[in-house]
Amino acid sequence: MPAVHIRDILAPARDERRGIAAFNVIGLEHAEGIVAGAEAAGRPVILQLSQNAVAHRRGTLRPVAAALVALAGEAAVPVALHLDHAEDPALLRAAAAAGFSSVMFDASSAADEDNVAATADAAAWARGAGVWLEGELGEVGGKDGDHTVGAGTDPDAAADYVRRTRVDALAVAVGSSHKMTDRTARLDRERIAALRAAVPVPLVLHGSSGVPDDELRAAVAAGMVKVNVGTLLNVAFTGAVRGTLAERPELVDPRPYLAAGRDAIAEAAERVARTLAGA
Repeated sequence: MPAVHIRDILAPARDERRGIAAFNVIGLEHAEGIVAGAEAAGRPVILQLSQNAVAHRRGTLRPVAAALVALAGEAAVPVALHLDHAEDPALLRAAAAAGFSSVMFDASSAADEDNVAATADAAAWARGAGVWLEGELGEVGGKDGDHTVGAGTDPDAAADYVRRTRVDALAVAVGSSHKMTDRTARLDRERIAALRAAVPVPLVLHGSSGVPDDELRAAVAAGMVKVNVGTLLNVAFTGAVRGTLAERPELVDPRPYLAAGRDAIAEAAERVARTLAGA
């Protein structure tokens, strides 16, 4: 089936209190492993590219986007495409033109009023382009290497932000942190429930790799919908590559270790998808 619009995945998941995994893609092996894991779990999935991942591709979106569109078209489960943590408006437009149905405009580091104004402009453009726009209120830690948990997103402020910006999904700060390699984060479940009650759009958890399974289940039960996972896959992929090269140091053909990495991603993605579905 062709790539589906993200609303067709997230809207029913919010109503059913199910979590949907949104996995960060770096290379084709990532994407293939993610889809294989989602198919094994029998769950819809979101493939997402970050602005940093596009920069890794020498700043060119179209080739990797074309690969993701093709992969979604061959998948046995619904697959949506999302652009994550984009600060460049030109990249938002390029993603929509390339077949992505959702973009995350990241103005979270700006002052609150500047965040609202910039995000509202981006959301107005997105509505005209037929794509969803995800905003962020409160800054999730870890982008600069500091995993200290700061103040969480205030539910009243979140309701005001959604009303003024008209975003379609909202990333919130509830205790997670980007780029964690150990799964020790503890989430503010009461805050998640209050945010769910305060805003009418799906909530998004960034930095989910550091969140244990029981916390993920509780977060979804409390109201979290889109759950972003990136570092967890990279840990699995890199570990499998290192293991294969340690066992076969004579290798020069990259296919055996790339295949091992892809298989490790598939296993990790399946576990996360099943965890979120069973919340």
